Amino acid sequence: MKNKNKTSVGSLFLNAPYFIWAALFIIIPLAVVLFYAFTDGNGQFTLSNITTLRDYWRPILRSLWYSVAATAICLLIAYPFSYVVCRMRPASQKIANMFVTLPMWINLLIKTYCLSSLMDGNGLINQALVAIGFGRLPLMNNTGAVIFGMVYNYLPYMILPIYNVMSKIEPSLLEAASDLGCSSVSRVRRVILPLTGPGIVSGIIMVFVPSVSTFYISAKMGGTGDFMIGDLIEGQIHSQNNNLPVAAALSAVLMAIILVSMLILNRFSKNEEGGSVLI
Repeated sequence: MKNKNKTSVGSLFLNAPYFIWAALFIIIPLAVVLFYAFTDGNGQFTLSNITTLRDYWRPILRSLWYSVAATAICLLIAYPFSYVVCRMRPASQKIANMFVTLPMWINLLIKTYCLSSLMDGNGLINQALVAIGFGRLPLMNNTGAVIFGMVYNYLPYMILPIYNVMSKIEPSLLEAASDLGCSSVSRVRRVILPLTGPGIVSGIIMVFVPSVSTFYISAKMGGTGDFMIGDLIEGQIHSQNNNLPVAAALSAVLMAIILVSMLILNRFSKNEEGGSVLI
């Protein structure tokens, strides 16, 4: 009995920093956001901040559409890339992983600013096109630029979890599938794809969450009609009226979207060891 008490006290002591961190930087900030979302300037309970959000349904849907499109493009690029890297020699895999992780060392704002400078009307890309006889292309201030900027910044977060899971697949499983008559396509569909399911779900979450809440990319690379939820929240906070209640209500909607998305995705995820082989 004493040993159990010592173990519980020791576990509580070891986990105390985590609980304190979660309380200070997760629970309390979320509680503050919800408080402002459901109160007026005098601290009285109200639903007017929530009902006001019907005026912002277009940016909310736009944020969902942009983030889903960026996540899908990242998945379409990351999955075959990870498959090819896994088939390389170990030394080549290390070099490929280095080039994937290298952009993550640079701040997102700096990367987005440099990318917008390259794609600007007078940027290096358009200057090169003019030099070889092509006209300038409208690479900036449109929907495509915003989605491209999101893919450019968040693609490594899709590649790494997929590669991590895919690299742990035993070669004997692929050999057994080939011996049983599976073609290359069937081997990917029936063996590799189910086993990499957890990595796919992790990658989708890691790309979708920052994409749906982004604001600098859309403000820097998009046009006036490409504002997203993050832009609205920033605008409400920095407005002359400093409209914190509406900003908090928008933040609450953003948190709800992220929470629901993660719950849905987690229903499709499997354990860490990988999924079962499809028949």
